[in-house]
Amino acid sequence: MSVITPVHRSSASFLGDVYESLVAQEMPQGWGWEWLVQEDGQDGELKQHLPSDPRISFGSGRSGGPGVARTVALGRATGELVKVLDADDQLMPGTLARDINRLEQSPEVGWTTSRVLDLLPDGSVISWEHQDPPDGPIQKNQVVDHWLNKGHRLPVHPATLCIRRQLLLALGGWMALPASEDTGLLLAANVLSEGYFIGEPGLLYRKWPGQTTMQAAFLEQEARDHRNSIVAGRAKALLELFG
Repeated sequence: MSVITPVHRSSASFLGDVYESLVAQEMPQGWGWEWLVQEDGQDGELKQHLPSDPRISFGSGRSGGPGVARTVALGRATGELVKVLDADDQLMPGTLARDINRLEQSPEVGWTTSRVLDLLPDGSVISWEHQDPPDGPIQKNQVVDHWLNKGHRLPVHPATLCIRRQLLLALGGWMALPASEDTGLLLAANVLSEGYFIGEPGLLYRKWPGQTTMQAAFLEQEARDHRNSIVAGRAKALLELFG
């Protein structure tokens, strides 16, 4: 399994916590993980935050935002499955095994998501503010319909995505957007393939002042409208062609 993490300077200090959550994963027999860490920039200095482990592949390149960094890292991926893991989040115990087992057992399923717990600055943990769907299959277009008809709110969290590499490559990786690139990928994957929601918590989602979704550039309404427009346009185009 290939775990992909884009990172920039402000979140680099959390990489140790990410690594510890990876090392704690108990993998199914015959499975292992590689961690592809991609700096959004060319300094190369962020590598010092990573331990020495042959399973880690570090890369840097021209700054283009998290979507570009993820897609560049995808070029080094060798795993059959690709797991999203942001630099300021942590996997819950058993997450990778649950993703792998579900995708092995259900060949018709192209991707999984799971329940999220928010990790607050004081160390406390609370449930994600949105109501999760029931544990089970997610039909084609179900996420797209919800997003289009519920004020651009997703029923599942894109930061928990695990996706078959073949499907990810067919979709061209992540959208080249400064934000919402993971939403765009999730919607596109939902047009082409059934998914599965795993009801057990799979991610600690760190809430802190420096996260991308707390910045003024992310929250500015005109920019959000522009991102939503292209994300919706891509999903609708795929629906017309393949839905």
